[in-house]
This record gives sequence, C-alpha cells and structure tokens, in this order.
Amino acid sequence: MTDDDARNPDRSTPTGGDTPGRPGEEDDSESLFDFLRSLDTEQRNPRSMRIDLAEAGEIARLINEEDQKVAPAVKKRLPEIARAIEAVRAALASGGRLIYAGAGTSGRLGVLDAAECPPTFGTDPDRVQGLIAGGREAMFVAQEGAEDFEENGRKAMEDIGLNSYDILIGLAASGRTPYVHGALREAAERGCLTVMVTTVPGEQVRLEVDIMIDVPVGPEVIMGSTRMKSATAQKMVLNMISTGAMVRLGKIYENVMVDLQLTNRKLHERARRILMLFSNLDYEGADRAMKASGGNVKVALVMTLGEVERPEAERLLARNDGFVRRTLHELGVDSS
Repeated sequence: MTDDDARNPDRSTPTGGDTPGRPGEEDDSESLFDFLRSLDTEQRNPRSMRIDLAEAGEIARLINEEDQKVAPAVKKRLPEIARAIEAVRAALASGGRLIYAGAGTSGRLGVLDAAECPPTFGTDPDRVQGLIAGGREAMFVAQEGAEDFEENGRKAMEDIGLNSYDILIGLAASGRTPYVHGALREAAERGCLTVMVTTVPGEQVRLEVDIMIDVPVGPEVIMGSTRMKSATAQKMVLNMISTGAMVRLGKIYENVMVDLQLTNRKLHERARRILMLFSNLDYEGADRAMKASGGNVKVALVMTLGEVERPEAERLLARNDGFVRRTLHELGVDSS
C-alpha cells in the first residue's frame, strides 16, 4: 500500500455504485439500486405528496417553503467554505487554476460560475474552468451515460493538464457521480487539493477529499429533482467560494467590483459610475480618466484618488498585489 492509499483507501478501492462498472451488469446494477435508494436526494418529501392535485399558488408556496431551508443548511458549513476560499486564493495566487468538475445540473453550475469570473473579476478564462461530463454539448442537451464512468473524469483531468498547483472542486448533489469521483481521485494522485460539494450527508459519500462541503437539504419537492434545492445550495456555495477568493485576491475595493473587464456597454458605464462614486469626477471626467488608465478601473481609481500618473499607479498596484485600499494607504489617501 502506498502513502496515498493509506491516506485515502477509497481512492484505490472504490466500492458499490462508485465503481466504473458497465451498465447492465446485474451485480453492479443491484448495488447501485440499493445505494441510490439510501441517498437523501432520492427520498420522497412528505410535504409534497399531493402536489399533483395542487393549484399554482399552492405549488409556489410548497416550493418556496422548501427553498427557505437551503440558506440555514449552507450556514452550517461556513467553516468548510472558508477553508475552500483560502485554498482557492492560495492556488490562484501561486499561478494555479480553479477547476470545477460535475455532471448534469451540478456540472452546469460549475461552468456557469467559471464563465462569470472573467467579466466580473477580470480573470483569465483559463484560470477558472468548469468541466461537465459529456463536454460542451452537455450544457444544453443531456449526454446520457457520460457521467457513468470514472475514467471519463480522469481523462478530463488529463486533457487539461491538471497539476499540483491547481485545485479541483467536484460537484455532485448525490455525492456518488462516477465522473466526479474519477476526477477527484485523479486530482489527488496528481497532488492537487480536492474539494467536494454535495447535498447529501458526508457519511453517504464513498470518497475522501481534503475539504468536504456537505449541505444536506433534504428530499426535493419532486423526488430526485436535484435541480431544485440541491442546485440552489450548490450555487450559493460556489458563489461564496469564488467571490470570497476574489475578494482575498484584491479584486474588490470596499464592496465594489474594480477588476471587471469592459466587454460590453453596460460594463463601460459601470466603470464610469465606479469612478464617479469614489471621486468628484463628473461623467465626462470619469470617461477621460478611464481612457487615460487604458480602460483599467483600478488604475483609474489610483490615478484619480492618489493624483499620480498611470505608470506610477500601475507600479504601486503591482507592489500591493493589486489591492486598491493598500495602494491608496501607501499614497496617504484616507481609504478607511
């Protein structure tokens, strides 16, 4: 047994429904059937047994009442989420990448979070990536069977050249998706820090990871429809992890996005408004400042508030790891 096997025996000897066995094999099918039957996400919700008889207003009320259980469940995992935030910050700061891997709804949520990082935080698209079982087509049309084999997850890690500087977050509402388990096992073998986000209790997950974020939200209004509460919980967790890491990397000044990429008219106007918010500039003055900064909101802020030229603003920002508040403090500007 290797050191890695001793730390994580499940990695080398997956069991039950997590094996990459072929659909249709009787033993595997029975084992998977029994395992799925025990999962929280596969239980019936006693409060919605008669939803098929309900009017629209009652349906809305039932779903809303169940949704209100999500935030308290997420709150119970704030320490683990904080650990993930710091781990992602460390990975990105050291030149690594944040990689999400999931299938179905979970995979789509990872792709969504990754896609939103460049325009929101100015990150390179390669630095935060979302991988979904079945590839790009699976974002729009379910790719049946793509999630059923661990080797597909392992190959996805190989295809992107995953290395020990990266961090992998596996997303699986049920906690048992073979594609996700394969990706996480491959990541661990490559020396990556691994995180699992699931909506079943951690003890139902047959896999060891560095950070387990289990947010049991209970049975869905519609049995097994994890696009509902489970998806809401995962979206909340991913928002917290990526946003928290970006805050810790200096992408925010006070509570304002200042590293946004000006990729459309709305973002150009937002950039001008940000400058006007923090200074005495009018609209035309903010427009001139943005042009003088080369279209960089951080640089424009430091130039305007610190009364320095662009090269000095860029140099000071680099010395302060991109943090606007630290840079202004060095210039003697009150930014408390």
